[in-house]
Amino acid sequence: MSSILTVSQLNRYLASKIKSDVKLTGIAVKGELSNYTVNSRSGHAYFSLKDEGSVIRGVMFSTNVKRLKFTPENGMAVLAVGNINLYERDGVLQITALEISPIGVGAVRTGLDQLKKKLADRGVFDTAAKKKIPVLPKKIAVVTSLTADALQDIKNVLGRRCPIVKVEVFPAQVQGETAPDTIANALKRADRSGADTIILARGGGSDEDLMAFNTEKAALAVFECETPIITAVGHETDTTLVDYAADLRAPTPSAAAELAVPMMSQLVGTVELMEQKLSEAMLDRISRLDRRLSELDTALRLSSPTVRITNEEKKLESLSLRLDNSIKKRLESESMLVDKYAAQLSALSPFNILDRGYSITMKDGVPVNASGLSAGDEINVRFADGTALAEIKQVYKNDI
Repeated sequence: MSSILTVSQLNRYLASKIKSDVKLTGIAVKGELSNYTVNSRSGHAYFSLKDEGSVIRGVMFSTNVKRLKFTPENGMAVLAVGNINLYERDGVLQITALEISPIGVGAVRTGLDQLKKKLADRGVFDTAAKKKIPVLPKKIAVVTSLTADALQDIKNVLGRRCPIVKVEVFPAQVQGETAPDTIANALKRADRSGADTIILARGGGSDEDLMAFNTEKAALAVFECETPIITAVGHETDTTLVDYAADLRAPTPSAAAELAVPMMSQLVGTVELMEQKLSEAMLDRISRLDRRLSELDTALRLSSPTVRITNEEKKLESLSLRLDNSIKKRLESESMLVDKYAAQLSALSPFNILDRGYSITMKDGVPVNASGLSAGDEINVRFADGTALAEIKQVYKNDI
């Protein structure tokens, strides 16, 4: 009969056997990743690898997790390289992974695609968030390496195109593990420097050389700047995450400088043309205002009290003349009418017959007939050449 073992003794024995098997050391196992989690306190990652028929648990310690070039996701087909061992406490067979890489696509490319999607989801690349590059900046901040050829190219172009612009350099490492931090810090300083535009530049290099510009820290630093940023990283065919986050991407550092400032000669020509147009516009406006002033002066003079009084005086004089003429005509007309009536009245006057030898007998100033007289009445007898006072002695009435 074989010896009797405790569970702990059995698991310890199996663990030692597995550990001593060289075939289970540095083994590569491929499968579908599932149940992937990272402990927030320890930083260790725990997961499972499975295929159509089996599952094996796995663990990756924090030091190796930090070196991963992508973020493992459930459902990925991966290749895990590590050692097979038995977790004695639970009696569970597992793989302690030293490396994990996606199958089919490189880990770096996978990690870059994942980071790009993450930043895009946060709105880092949104077109609506892009700021307009100033047309005529007073100051340009350049973030790059002090030893980079790109820096000299930028200075040469800026000096040739627009020598009046001020240039300030904020040095940063452009490759290596600490490069993302120095780039982010340099961008923050440049953003606070009062510059109108920032140029973030690096010359050409391999994908590995440009990795600092494909990091989350560098991309967020570009996105968070309040100053408009032009990026020029690598060759014309290279596009990094900071290029997507920038307000404007240039194919080369020299092109970035050209986009940052106008050509001075063209600017002078533009200013001269604008000056000419402004002068013409001013002259035209002055002419129009002068005409308007003349119109207002004429209108003011026409509406002046003096002019109105003069006009009213003329009207009054005209009316007075018309009234005089009207009165004269009316007097002449009335005089002629009076003469006419006087002639008619004279023709009808009883005194006209006196010239023919007749007389008029009047009593108490009123003409009377015989019937109106009595003996003893005093009468006046009017003749053509005078009047006689008489007394009635007797009245003889004619028989009719």
